Amino acid sequence: MSTTTETLCPSAQHDWDDARLFAVVGGTPDRPETAYLDQTQPVTPALLGLAGPVTPAEVFRFAAPCAKGGCGHFDEHRNSCRLAEKTVRLAPVVFEKLPRCAIRASCRWWQQEGASACRRCPQVVTVDYAPSPAMRTAADPTVA
Repeated sequence: MSTTTETLCPSAQHDWDDARLFAVVGGTPDRPETAYLDQTQPVTPALLGLAGPVTPAEVFRFAAPCAKGGCGHFDEHRNSCRLAEKTVRLAPVVFEKLPRCAIRASCRWWQQEGASACRRCPQVVTVDYAPSPAMRTAADPTVA
């Protein structure tokens, strides 16, 4: 991760500038679960190769500096992430006790929504082939 204290997006892609691996997705297609690393890891070709035969976004969660206005989920007028807002509003709580997270201190979702986002974050996956209606709505940047 860069040495600056940038606000990080916990729903980044592996090819974004300064992207870091912070979690591994497991569970089942119907119930994805995220396991958080104690420390972020740099994105390298070797790391991405560990995802094979699926894409890295199917098994890893990446964090990178928030793209703000360059992201369809960002509301520039309110300086907020609509994906975080909708996830908190629509998705069920999956943990009462907050999971350990290597990016929490700099995470946009934590800074914006607090513990409510963290209690739902483990079910958020970048590539979800069987999203619940709530997660499908939360992920759609065209839906308020």
